[in-house]
Amino acid sequence: MVEGRILKTEFFQRGTLTVARQLLGKHLVASLNGKEVALPITEVEAYDGPKDRACHAHRGRTPRNAVMFGAPGVWYVYLCYGVHWLLNIVTGPESYPAAVLVRGAGHVSGPGRLTRFVGITRDQDRRPAHPATGLWVEDRGLRVPRREIERTPRIGIGYAGPVWSEKPFRYVWTPQPKSTPKQKRG
Repeated sequence: MVEGRILKTEFFQRGTLTVARQLLGKHLVASLNGKEVALPITEVEAYDGPKDRACHAHRGRTPRNAVMFGAPGVWYVYLCYGVHWLLNIVTGPESYPAAVLVRGAGHVSGPGRLTRFVGITRDQDRRPAHPATGLWVEDRGLRVPRREIERTPRIGIGYAGPVWSEKPFRYVWTPQPKSTPKQKRG
């Protein structure tokens, strides 16, 4: 099994957009329900503080979003539409409510499919991203070239209005196939 450097709180204490972009290529690692999975993160969305009308903290602190006002590097897991658990990691300084939604990793695309595949439930909500909790993020040395990253508007947030729904806060990494040298004929 390949192991990497576990990302510590300091990684998540930075600006939400920086963390979101730099999560691409890091590995989401889970040891849950007797299953161990490690997948490179391929798609994320940033939710950046109380002014961001798409952020759960836009209207203030509630029992549901209180974790976003806490320490960075903690999971924020919530139920979407009563069907899908969605996985977010708290970012930025404490008391500044921001998080990054993990939308895809490895071959799994879509935040609901990802949490179902990995086995993430509300049990991970408010727990630190650390092996002791069964869910963490590792840097395994995978470098993501900027040319392989697309920035787009976030998905499904029309309620936030045109200014916020059009911000390019979604980062998608599409790994390019490795080219093989052409053989010389002769």
